[in-house]
Amino acid sequence: MDHHRDGLAEDLEPLLEIAASRRQSLRWLLGGMAALPLASCGGGSTIGSVDASTASSAGTASTGSTGNSCAVIPEETGGPYPGDGTNSNGSGVANALTLSGIVRSDIRASVSPGSATAQGIPLTIRLQLVNVGAGCAPIAGATVYLWHCDRDGNYSMYASGLTRENYLRGVQAADADGHVTFTSIFPGCYAGRMPHVHFEVFPSLAKAASAAGRIKTSQFTFPMATLNEVYANTAYAASSRNLASISYATDNVFSDGTSLQMGSVSGNASTGYTVTLVVGVSL
Repeated sequence: MDHHRDGLAEDLEPLLEIAASRRQSLRWLLGGMAALPLASCGGGSTIGSVDASTASSAGTASTGSTGNSCAVIPEETGGPYPGDGTNSNGSGVANALTLSGIVRSDIRASVSPGSATAQGIPLTIRLQLVNVGAGCAPIAGATVYLWHCDRDGNYSMYASGLTRENYLRGVQAADADGHVTFTSIFPGCYAGRMPHVHFEVFPSLAKAASAAGRIKTSQFTFPMATLNEVYANTAYAASSRNLASISYATDNVFSDGTSLQMGSVSGNASTGYTVTLVVGVSL
């Protein structure tokens, strides 16, 4: 069986039938190189008056900061492991966007040709896409490609032994209120970066078939209190050690501020967490 088929383009057809720079990245000097066989990962606040409510996780109050302005989220590097067809993993072009089944909400398991499932503390990621150029009105149909490392700090499609895997990567089109939701696991922390999640924004699901269609690339992070709580788990022991040697102030992405990129978090280490963030773009 041909598992690749037409990838995202094939997924788009039934979906579409149903639904009828503040900072340019000079930080990752290897980000565009052709061969990157090994990977370790590491490394938003609610803004405006738009709805950033979250499906609650039992037993905890939310943490994180809340801004008062409607603003465009900073442009950030996609890093060396985007998996969007813009670089190689050493075996060829790494492009999750061409994979059949990549349009999904649950990103914990790989789609074909992968078979592995990422393990870790459950994390629900809920972003709301808003148009800063239109008073931060929700953008129905805008699309997010999101990816992050696993609890061991490795990126699928790039890390040694994971080049055939594609877990913790997925594409979602926003609903009528501009929301996209991903079911995932809490990412680990690698040496030299604060924990973070990467994402690209596209104006529509059709445009998400190619990285050329993206209109924003950015990252978000988590409150320190949440990180300390998560990494107290023995499965995240390496992350705890790495986090002790880095801070938002020294991180090469978040050192100039996190006010628009600090997620609001609820939940706990026993039942899992939910992180929410309003993502402002200009259309």
